[in-house]
Amino acid sequence: MTGKGLLKNGLNRLVHSKTGILGLAVLLAIAVIAVAAPLLAPHDPAQTNVARKLLPPAWSARGIAEYPLGTDNLGRDIWSRLIYGSRVSLIVGFCSVIISGMIGIVLGLISGYYGRWIDVLIMRIVDALLAIPTILFMMLFMFVLGPGIGTLIFVIGVTSWVSYARMIRSEVLAVRERDFVRSAKAVGAGDLRIIFVHVLPNVISSFIVISTLSIGRVIIAEASLSFLGLGIQSPDVSWGGMLSDGRQYLATSWWVATFPGIIITITVLAVIFVGDWLRDWLDPKLN
Repeated sequence: MTGKGLLKNGLNRLVHSKTGILGLAVLLAIAVIAVAAPLLAPHDPAQTNVARKLLPPAWSARGIAEYPLGTDNLGRDIWSRLIYGSRVSLIVGFCSVIISGMIGIVLGLISGYYGRWIDVLIMRIVDALLAIPTILFMMLFMFVLGPGIGTLIFVIGVTSWVSYARMIRSEVLAVRERDFVRSAKAVGAGDLRIIFVHVLPNVISSFIVISTLSIGRVIIAEASLSFLGLGIQSPDVSWGGMLSDGRQYLATSWWVATFPGIIITITVLAVIFVGDWLRDWLDPKLN
């Protein structure tokens, strides 16, 4: 199928996919909110006002319209903090996936194409990393390197490449035996040309799908690390940090932790919906 035909097919599938449209609309809305955060946020997300701490949402008896979703334990506007927190989640999500994806693609291509001892070495490293929960590696690195958004992106990126490498390797093992690869070798094409011109384009669709789905996992990882105090630090805002701030007030001021939890759930579900649409679009068996 040509590029134009593939795009048309993808648009047709999107039009007939209610979840795909919903997921894409939600992600676009969050992206717009993140970019326009200074214009949309009614308050400074780091501004404290202890005289108005733990105000309930505006529709509650004690709520006021100035704080539509209420305030936290330091009197900070939850709505403004949710808006600014979207920036962190999207930046960490996309940048970490780019880093881990590039590492995984390179190692997966090398492992699958060359095989032999190189394949054995890389796959044993993969098996060793899979034996230990990724979150433990992240916590260890964050504890050693210190918190911060740059460190967080780096740590998540270099600890999350395993799934990409395994997937790319399995795809390359099948592609390298196909006739067009054998023909390229027969006419004297170099390994790099074969890998990046003939093999990579045939496995990139699977990478796009898995990387899209991984964004949701990264957002949860960032929220988990921030919740544990190892991720984004004040005065920067993250949804995980907001959850951590509100956990001790669940019984008395439910809104402090509930709204960040809801927005994290919505964002991850939107990513999953878009990933499912991309899988249906790019899967050659369905085209």
